[in-house]
Amino acid sequence: PAWGPRRAERTAGAPTGGAVGRSPGVQARAVRELLAGAFRMPADEDPQEDGATLDAPAGEGGPAAAGARRADPDEVRGPDGLSPGGAGSGGDASAEPSLPAPALSMAAPSRDGELRRTFAALPPPDAGTFARTWWGNAWVTALEEGALDAKRLARGRSYAEQGHVDAITVTPGLVLAYVQGSRPRPYRVQVRLRTLEDDDWRRFLDAAVERPGHIAALLDKELPHTLADCGVPLLPGPRDLDPHCSCPDRGHPCKHAAALCYQTARLLDADPFVLLLLRGRGERELLDALSRLNAARAARAAQEREPAQLPGVRAADAVLAEGRLPALPPPLPVPAHPGQPPVYPAAPGGPDPFALDQLATDAAARAHALLSTGRDPVAELTLWQDAVRVAAARPGSGLTAATRSLYASLAAASGRTPAELARAVAAWRQGGPEGLAVLEEPWDPPAGRFDRARPLLLAADLPAFRPWHNHLTHPRGHVQLRLGRDGLWYAYESEPGHDDWWPRGTPDLDPVGALTGLGAPNDL
Repeated sequence: PAWGPRRAERTAGAPTGGAVGRSPGVQARAVRELLAGAFRMPADEDPQEDGATLDAPAGEGGPAAAGARRADPDEVRGPDGLSPGGAGSGGDASAEPSLPAPALSMAAPSRDGELRRTFAALPPPDAGTFARTWWGNAWVTALEEGALDAKRLARGRSYAEQGHVDAITVTPGLVLAYVQGSRPRPYRVQVRLRTLEDDDWRRFLDAAVERPGHIAALLDKELPHTLADCGVPLLPGPRDLDPHCSCPDRGHPCKHAAALCYQTARLLDADPFVLLLLRGRGERELLDALSRLNAARAARAAQEREPAQLPGVRAADAVLAEGRLPALPPPLPVPAHPGQPPVYPAAPGGPDPFALDQLATDAAARAHALLSTGRDPVAELTLWQDAVRVAAARPGSGLTAATRSLYASLAAASGRTPAELARAVAAWRQGGPEGLAVLEEPWDPPAGRFDRARPLLLAADLPAFRPWHNHLTHPRGHVQLRLGRDGLWYAYESEPGHDDWWPRGTPDLDPVGALTGLGAPNDL
């Protein structure tokens, strides 16, 4: 035909290696490789690990799969020592290697809520220990007893120790994370755990409110043995953990899922509410339910108690007495201590139960003091002193969320900062109003006790303290004594050279005795 010579001429004149100059077999193979790489899923882009085989021929997959790899001792090697898909196995060795895929992450804290918690990637564990609590060790035991290959567990443990596990997201019945393997693209790993039914949660809540110590332990991030043994399967068994990974390995679990399980044990170790979230309930929902059940239980107990008969006079008898009223009954004896206020449940749109409890407890204590002594110990306090007193009555040192909220509100109401309030609370706990005055009010004591303090310190093999007003400061600037107007010595400590003094120890009439407990004489 007429087009035959022209086609042959164009083919003969085309540059070598061009698309037109390829033979039909080479062109078909190039098209096949292009299409195979275009529709390949992420899990298929990485060769098989841990000795598993691939169904695709060694030459398929193209240079993109071969160039995106890193060396790994678990890779499948061909008889010639080359990885499948590389040069010598049917691939195009002249093609440029593709760039590694960008690292993925499950971290999305903005999406967190009551039923979703995201934890940043954890640092390497201390001494390779993934669990220190009994419930964290129970999780690790369930993982290791349910594993089918000890070598995969050892590799997963090594991955976790080396920080290959990215941010971890926990939702009901599911733990998710990306785990970096030996390939540039990390693997998406899930560990599934069955959630509890409503009947299981009812049994758990009933067991939790049965003993007051259970609720206190949960608030302290602890899981009591008696609560875990209440008949509800909180902790997983050897076959309860269901791992899934996007890697081609079908081991149970693969090393990536094992690494995620080991890191999850550390999350459970620090906060047992992570385990409860895995089983289907969030922390706030559980605490609200426990508060309501505890209040209902206390109300039922109060109704069941027989009310005591109080002395009195019937109104009818008093009216019919024709002006002759009987004598009033004697007042009831003052109780030995203030009563405990009831538990106030949380309700949407209602007052803060913590604030109500704080207010009721403080009012009961003031009323008891007024009945016992005839005076109100709070009536003469300033707004700042009263704020310090209320904060000091709260157990702890401002580390919990409830205490931090209390400190912030009290500091704002009194025009101070939470840091100033925390220091004042330490002084109040050391010596009450006098301790607060020693912290905030320097004064010039008269000659006598203050002048005799320095020789007493020298006699106790201590160096000469520097005087300033009512302060005596160690030459190294890390220990200080302050004389209060009540005649007691108050000890303070600071980092050397920082002038950041905090109350320490117990006040004492003897300056040497006030330093007891701050360190050995050589340290002072």
